[in-house]
Amino acid sequence: MNVALSVVLLITGIILLFFGGEGLVKGASRLAKLLGISPVVIGLTVVAFGTSAPEFVVSLIAALKGSSDVVLGNIIGSNISNIGLILGIAALISPIIIQGRLIKVEVPIMIALSFVFYGLAWTLDLEVLQGAILFSVLIVFTVYSYFGAKEEPKLIEEEYEEYLSSDGPLWKHILFIVFGLAGLIIGAQLVVDSAISIARVLGVSELVISITVVAIGTSLPELSTSIVAALKKEHDIIVGNIIGSNIFNIGILGLVSIIHPVSVDKALLNLEFPIMLFFSIIILPMMMTGKKVTRPEGVLLLLLYGVFIYLTVS
Repeated sequence: MNVALSVVLLITGIILLFFGGEGLVKGASRLAKLLGISPVVIGLTVVAFGTSAPEFVVSLIAALKGSSDVVLGNIIGSNISNIGLILGIAALISPIIIQGRLIKVEVPIMIALSFVFYGLAWTLDLEVLQGAILFSVLIVFTVYSYFGAKEEPKLIEEEYEEYLSSDGPLWKHILFIVFGLAGLIIGAQLVVDSAISIARVLGVSELVISITVVAIGTSLPELSTSIVAALKKEHDIIVGNIIGSNIFNIGILGLVSIIHPVSVDKALLNLEFPIMLFFSIIILPMMMTGKKVTRPEGVLLLLLYGVFIYLTVS
């Protein structure tokens, strides 16, 4: 397979992942509302897990194919791009005001989970035990978020408004789910196969392709949500979306590891993992100073992300 065809298939796969994820989330959340499930539960389970579906399906297919570099590159790269690229762009559009709860709870949880992830990676094999630890933290976080969100149900409804409209017949929501799943599976297959093909033809590692192009591709739902929210100045949605996505990405890696072991290249422990930790930590002082992420800080995040890409591909 030549590079041009592989690139076309990669782009096609990313598009299918984006629309497949959107279709699955909209269909499942609207079906859940039709069945009488509360918006808080839908927002924190169906929507939250569903928006991480692209990362999960890509990582699972890559793991089953024995491409551990694609799995870890996708997760680590997505977490770095969520902060460096997506939060940076959102802050450029509109300075982001930060709520105290994010500084005290959600961001520290993300940082702590990132360190746990790094620590478990030193075993060089993420298997059932390590996967269970990571996934259990995600479950605990979801339960905690549920009880916290029950105090602000109106905010949850507003945040997930586009997903919670249950208009239309039952068959329409089921069709969304079916086509969404099909898009995710086919798209993930195309992304993994084409990424591996491009890496082999260009003589670069699968990790480089995965941590840059694939990671950004699977983060498109977060990017589109954050840009729209920044234009509307819905700051809580931006930060909650990014921090929640990073926590979910590590948690779903745990689920993938339970299903199929993931091998860790020792080189990742020296560069990519520390950079992921750096990006996770750096936003805390940014948020604590004036309780906002300013435009200059957005520029700094984008510059740091550019440095990360340079270090990865050089």
